Amino acid sequence: MIRSLTLASAFALAALPTLALDLDKMTDAEREIFRAEVRAYLLDNPEVIMEAVDLLEQRQAQAEAAHDLSLVKAHAGEIFDDGYSWVGGNLEGDITLVEFVDYRCGYCRRAHEEVKKLVSTDGNIRLIYKEFPILGEASVLSSRFAVAVKQVAGDEAYAQAHDALISMTGEPSPTALARLAEALGLDAQKVIAHMDDDSVTEEIRRTRALAQKLNISGTPTFVMQDQLLRGYLPYEGMASLVADKRAK
Repeated sequence: MIRSLTLASAFALAALPTLALDLDKMTDAEREIFRAEVRAYLLDNPEVIMEAVDLLEQRQAQAEAAHDLSLVKAHAGEIFDDGYSWVGGNLEGDITLVEFVDYRCGYCRRAHEEVKKLVSTDGNIRLIYKEFPILGEASVLSSRFAVAVKQVAGDEAYAQAHDALISMTGEPSPTALARLAEALGLDAQKVIAHMDDDSVTEEIRRTRALAQKLNISGTPTFVMQDQLLRGYLPYEGMASLVADKRAK
């Protein structure tokens, strides 16, 4: 708290009119008088401190947004056209939405149906899923299964597996995943065996490397066109952002 107030006070001083004096040339007595006047002013007008803090937070948010914009631009190829991530929705859509997802993430589960609603109701959104397991071994097993399904059986099977995994309540043990593969009409033995393939490992490794470049450490994280959206965003918020992107 003391550190925050000190920082806020500095910003409050910066907002005051330029003083017709050189602070470095003050005598000790003059400096004490000046400090007392500043303290009295802030005590009489404490809202100035909060205004300064608000201004600092706004500037920080703007700087972070600008930095995210530069990150997306620098890594656009890996984000939007890596050659291996699942791509669905309208493949010719005018808006691309990318989601870094972990199947064991509660907020990813919460966002799942809202993302599907956005894509289906809008009709002009290209959707990309990136496997980003960060919540332990169960997450890794789930992503390995999903990638194996995609590589063995194709995109349609992956989409079905993705929906099943995001709503799976039990632990994703090899036995449970084999049963899931069978329920999806897949060759369970082939899918389970492929989970340990180097190509599966490499796909997850590359996505993790991309996430590191983008400073992504949590899920869900979205990229909508040129903007990074860090965290869960309700349907209404995503729809509003889509409208804003189209209006530009």
